Amino acid sequence: MTINCKGDLIDLSIPKVMGILNITPNSFYDGGKYKSDAAILLQVEKMLVEGATFIDLGAYSSKPGAEFVSEEMEQNRLLSTITIILKEFPNTVLSIDTFRSQVAKKCIESGAAIINDISAGFLDDKMLETVASLQVPYIMMHMKGNPETMQSMTNYDDILKEMMFYFSERINKARSFGLNDIIIDPGFGFAKTLEQNYEVFGKMEYFNMLELPLLVGISRKSMIYKLLESTPDTALNGTTVLNTIALQKGAKILRVHDVKEAVECVKIINQL
Repeated sequence: MTINCKGDLIDLSIPKVMGILNITPNSFYDGGKYKSDAAILLQVEKMLVEGATFIDLGAYSSKPGAEFVSEEMEQNRLLSTITIILKEFPNTVLSIDTFRSQVAKKCIESGAAIINDISAGFLDDKMLETVASLQVPYIMMHMKGNPETMQSMTNYDDILKEMMFYFSERINKARSFGLNDIIIDPGFGFAKTLEQNYEVFGKMEYFNMLELPLLVGISRKSMIYKLLESTPDTALNGTTVLNTIALQKGAKILRVHDVKEAVECVKIINQL
């Protein structure tokens, strides 16, 4: 199982780690930490040294109730960050966390390699067509509504069945445009209650029937710290537990804030 990133085939038979770099002032865990070029480069270097295969850049917080960010502001934040990272670390495989097709296009043209879309194309009807034309890997996540409304949209008759239908429809749509490398993300924390998150997590191996790489992003999320009555700052241990289980259930990419600990999970599970 491989994905093509700027001409390089990345083998996912051994799972890989995607480090998160939020260049927003309001992300739930690391918002506002990386305001300067120096802080950004220091964090990128740290994640690469610790073993990250991908760095995921986000300039629009998708936490519940997050405020609106204009397309121009999102694009400017991302393009300037791509430039400084690739100047210092030219071989970095950058993933762009955006649901806007024009932002995606500009970022790929500036040197990014992957598009990570929380809406699977539902928030911009040009996204699937655009990514297909760019011929880059595409991460499609499960979500209902948008970041402002998703937590009011948690009614399901059978959540796993509905998610499988959602992905099947989105995959077929993407394939119709000629999109080749597709990665699926169950979207933990998006339009799901705490109980629903754990129900989906407990049955996550069923997504392997889609025969596509599975990305899991649960790093320091509320499904961990609310259950443990703690905070995002103290949720690393819970994150590591769930990352380990995710790997056992077939996850091929772990999207995390803490790269070193995730890489250790991969090494241990691979050794087993």
